[in-house]
Amino acid sequence: MQDPLNLRILRRLVTVLTVVMIVGLITVVVTFVTRFPDGGELFLPDEIQLPDGETARAITVGSDWYAIVTESDQILIYGRNDGALRQTIVVSPE
Repeated sequence: MQDPLNLRILRRLVTVLTVVMIVGLITVVVTFVTRFPDGGELFLPDEIQLPDGETARAITVGSDWYAIVTESDQILIYGRNDGALRQTIVVSPE
């Protein structure tokens, strides 16, 4: 007994999609391994002194600075070399 044409096409599409997903996943893993072999050299200081009452929500690292977004919607920008607070940006609501 032979399957209908639309079922055979669907099986081939699913097989092709599976192969493409496997190749894509392997490509992503290989890219990460070759691009970040040493862990990416992410610099973060051992300790960050936030202003009193502030809690960190997120951190972003730049070339010679790092920024911390706080729970009170402030962005604190610190120097990477000395750890000194460079700038404070208050994000105001709309």
